Amino acid sequence: MDDVDWEPLRAAATAAMGRAYAPYSNFPVGAAALLDDGRIVSGCNIENASLGVTLCAECTMVGALRMGGAGAPARIRAFYCVDGAGAVLMPCGRCRQLLYEFRAPGMVLMTGRGVRTMEQVLPDAFGPEDLGRHA
Repeated sequence: MDDVDWEPLRAAATAAMGRAYAPYSNFPVGAAALLDDGRIVSGCNIENASLGVTLCAECTMVGALRMGGAGAPARIRAFYCVDGAGAVLMPCGRCRQLLYEFRAPGMVLMTGRGVRTMEQVLPDAFGPEDLGRHA
């Protein structure tokens, strides 16, 4: 994945962050992904007064991924997430699991320490392939 152009992903994540609904935490987040079909999808966090049903930016982004294509679903090749100041954010554990579910082979993420593979940020992940082994 050395061919990823990170600037369009950063710009898409920043634009999405600008649409966040974060009146309780005042912590807007934007996320963007480059898909294996070449499209970029994005999402923002959407808070709720009950807080427990708040949607992370990664959740709304994956919703856009699933809703945006016909035929075989696209997969995530590269991912970028930003906070309200535009700084790179590492997805939480729950969101790493969500990204893992929809990853393309060799998926990479921009992190505060530079580009990392999905395997580096979620080693020994549990995925759909594990369900069949326990059926």
